[in-house]
Amino acid sequence: MAVTLVATALSVAVGRGAAGTASVAAAVCTGQLSVGWANDWLDAARDLAAGRPDKPVVTGLIAPGTLRAAALAAAVATVPLSLLSGWLAGTVHLAAVGSAWLYDRPLKATPASVLPYLASFGLLPAFVLLGAGVPVPWWLPAAGAALGGGAHFFNALPDLAADRAAGIAGLPHRLGARRAWWVGAALLLAASGLLAYGVPGWYGPAGFAVALAALAVGAVAGRRPGSRATFRVVLVVALVDVALLVLAGAATG
Repeated sequence: MAVTLVATALSVAVGRGAAGTASVAAAVCTGQLSVGWANDWLDAARDLAAGRPDKPVVTGLIAPGTLRAAALAAAVATVPLSLLSGWLAGTVHLAAVGSAWLYDRPLKATPASVLPYLASFGLLPAFVLLGAGVPVPWWLPAAGAALGGGAHFFNALPDLAADRAAGIAGLPHRLGARRAWWVGAALLLAASGLLAYGVPGWYGPAGFAVALAALAVGAVAGRRPGSRATFRVVLVVALVDVALLVLAGAATG
């Protein structure tokens, strides 16, 4: 839902209009649902073996077969909804969804686990702008890719131990918690810098300064045992990057 909301806000910012924005929201939502449902479907056996209580398959709330049907139905619906934005934009979005499916299987448990995040989040703003007939500046997909890559590392951090027990060894798991934090921080800061470059006026530099200060605070405060500072810092930087992303879209629209 977070990705759908960001894509919808970006669509409004570039002037897609009510119909165009609705088509973007619908396409991104079904694409995200297909990826999320496929994730739990393909990992069902692994999650059951690990006894993960955060998974609905493990708790008996849903059967793997139901997830499979829902994931495939959402994927099929994503095709015409994406093409409502035009052949080029639609193809770009379908490539982003296909990349995300590759994360679910087979890249999730490999050193290449970050690649689908880089590709999918890099293509997402391009999909929105191309559907509006707006040229895509080089720095916008690069910022989206950096934001997605950073999200991958920070999203994996709370579940490193549970994922290892389930046999998942993506790039964050192989780097370890501390190095994964620094790589994720560098990627989020890179996204802030690229977006600051593209946003006119004082908003860009101010946003970058806030992101840099927040990460510095997180690097120090996060050393304390049991500290939640790192999690809060990531939320602050992510929100700053999303705000800059929407402002960048408005500047290009």
